Amino acid sequence: MIKLSKFLKDRRKTILLLIFSILTTQIFLLIYEIHPLIRLYTALIVLFCYFLGILLEYEKEKKFYEDLRNKLEELEEKYLIVEMLQKPNFLEGEILKEVLEDTNKSMLEHVDEYKQRQEEYKEYIELWIHEIKLPIATSHMILENNPGQVSENLEEELIEMEDLVEQVLFYARSNTVEKDYYITKCNLKSMVFEVMKRNKKVFLESKIRY
Repeated sequence: MIKLSKFLKDRRKTILLLIFSILTTQIFLLIYEIHPLIRLYTALIVLFCYFLGILLEYEKEKKFYEDLRNKLEELEEKYLIVEMLQKPNFLEGEILKEVLEDTNKSMLEHVDEYKQRQEEYKEYIELWIHEIKLPIATSHMILENNPGQVSENLEEELIEMEDLVEQVLFYARSNTVEKDYYITKCNLKSMVFEVMKRNKKVFLESKIRY
């Protein structure tokens, strides 16, 4: 809230200049021997009009900034305050609104740039995953055609590598999960057996039995 005392203090230079000009005028009027009451009345009218103008200006600015503060406290997304502001009817308020609009515009441009970079990174990751799956699948085929203990161990490492690749893909798409998954009926039993078959060695080493 804008306090009247601070508002007047901010305008102390103009108030001092006004008082100086009134005193100078009063000294000048002494030359013409004008009645003291007339001189006093003139000085009081000038002071009254000036301070009335200041009070009207104070009420106008006070209303604007209080409204600004209240709307800012109500908003969860503080950056939307620019959209909530009405056009001010005083110069300082207009300058403030223009500065906020420019700041908001700059922020949105940076956000768009960040989103663009994020999208490019996501596309790169998805392309890389697509490319890496091909040599992994080829390796599976080679190992299947060359059975043995070494092949079995390598097969397990490939399975673990596939899981890690899937994790990377899931992370890359974490902001758009709803676009990559859909709800449908499935056979839960067959899915469980597929997972068990895929991780059978881990289960055996952990002494997990069906």
